[in-house]
Amino acid sequence: MTNVLAQPDQITVIGKGQREIEPATRLLNSPKILDSIQSTPVPSYPILFFQAPTKIILDTIEAATVETSSEKLKKLYPFYTRLGIGTALMPLGELYFNSTRSRAYHYGLHTQHLSAFKTKISKEDIDYLTANFDRTNVLLFGNIIQDNYRLKSKFNYNTDGFQYYGARKTIDTLINQADSANKQRFQSIGGELTFEGLNGDTSAFNYAINTRYNYFFTKPFKADSLDKWNSREHSAGINFKGWYRYQHETFYGDLGLRFNGFRHGIADSVLSALDSGMVTNNTIIDFAPGVLTQMFDNRLKVEVGAKFSLDIYSKTRPYLYPKVEIKYSMFNDIFIPYVGINGELKQNSFRRFSELNPFIQIVQDSLRNENNLFNFYGGIKGTLSKRISFNAMASFGRHIGMGLFVNDSIKINTFKVVYDTVSIMKVEGSLSYQLDEKLKIDGIGRFYSYQTNNNAYAWNLPQLQFVLRGNYNLFKKFYFQLDSDLEFGRKALVYDSTLSGVSVEDGQYIVGLKPVLDFNLQTEYRYNSRVSAFLQFNNVATVRYNRYFNYPVLGFQVLGGITARF
Repeated sequence: MTNVLAQPDQITVIGKGQREIEPATRLLNSPKILDSIQSTPVPSYPILFFQAPTKIILDTIEAATVETSSEKLKKLYPFYTRLGIGTALMPLGELYFNSTRSRAYHYGLHTQHLSAFKTKISKEDIDYLTANFDRTNVLLFGNIIQDNYRLKSKFNYNTDGFQYYGARKTIDTLINQADSANKQRFQSIGGELTFEGLNGDTSAFNYAINTRYNYFFTKPFKADSLDKWNSREHSAGINFKGWYRYQHETFYGDLGLRFNGFRHGIADSVLSALDSGMVTNNTIIDFAPGVLTQMFDNRLKVEVGAKFSLDIYSKTRPYLYPKVEIKYSMFNDIFIPYVGINGELKQNSFRRFSELNPFIQIVQDSLRNENNLFNFYGGIKGTLSKRISFNAMASFGRHIGMGLFVNDSIKINTFKVVYDTVSIMKVEGSLSYQLDEKLKIDGIGRFYSYQTNNNAYAWNLPQLQFVLRGNYNLFKKFYFQLDSDLEFGRKALVYDSTLSGVSVEDGQYIVGLKPVLDFNLQTEYRYNSRVSAFLQFNNVATVRYNRYFNYPVLGFQVLGGITARF
């Protein structure tokens, strides 16, 4: 009997068989959502294309006609002359010559002469020396204007003959000499040349080079041995300016040299007790960099820079000055407030002093330069309407070595220069009105306050000044012009304590000068655009005020003449 428990748990059976597997099927469509609501297709209707036949017919066009009679440019006449004669035997002559229209060239000539030969002056029963004078000016100029450069030139000659008439014939016996001893003549010859390289307005470097020279001299003595005993002055200068504009900024720099050489007589020689020789030479080197920024559609303008000056004289001294200005345009230029500070080293010369006061004499140490340490200013300007504009400003500056004119203590009909440190405060207001080309009026008022170190007053300078100018056109036939100047508060230094109205302050004798009341009126009748006649009335108020102490002006004068263009 076989024991079944002895068999293993797994039984393996080996055999042969055949099984059939059905072929597999594959879905070829992508899955999608089936919606039971079917959308209605939108029908499309194609546009039928239709081309109509065209026919081109050419027609003639008449030539256009341009009416030029009303737009015709006025004819330019190259010459203009003005001739006249006035009281005190005062002839007047002027001649202008200008090139006519040209884009590339501009040149011309201007010459002017005015003189007086019957100028007896009496004031308060005092007879002064005659005040005869003659002035002649000649100016030649020429300009070349191209797209990328400009060349400007001018040449001038001036002669000014006059007399030191500020001497009383019956009292000042010391200087009551022949008229020839009181005659003087200033002459000036000079020229200027400027070249401007213009390479574009933005992102381009532009530059200008200016050179100038002037020779100024007085009348020499007639004797050959004294031909060098007059005053001669050579002035020359060269200046280079470059500027570069990039976006809102304009960068610039000035580099210049100024020379002034003055000689009177022979150096280290003495002609008389009142006349000795002198020679002075002065050179100034300037460098002034800066940047101008314009923002907010050019309404805000900020300029920041500095100026360095090297004064080469008996000693070499450097100076540094600020240059800052800020202005902002409000309400389309109706109001423009501005504020700034600047300074400069002013080169004094015999020529400059003689233009301010022709009765000057230069003595040793008379040509010191003026150090304008600073000038702070601020104000507001603008337009109240299309016809009215205004400006109101105030400034305060300090001037070291400012030249003041005082009478010479010996020859009192001449002036010398004294220097002082002067602080000047100025308040100024101006108002202008213009009605097309028919009427124009300008009024300016200025108030000055001076503080001096060594003198009681700032001699011969006004404390209050008013300027009034006006032009009126009546029917384009009659033209009227008014010029007036009023000055108050002037003081003069004198040496005679017995004079009327003399006061003493700080050990100096002081006399107050009467107000300047100068009114001049000119009328003109234009016969046509080429010929006119004029009448000019000077010193209408007939006030013989003293321009300087002992120098009363001429009284009422009438000057008449004609003008012509040809």
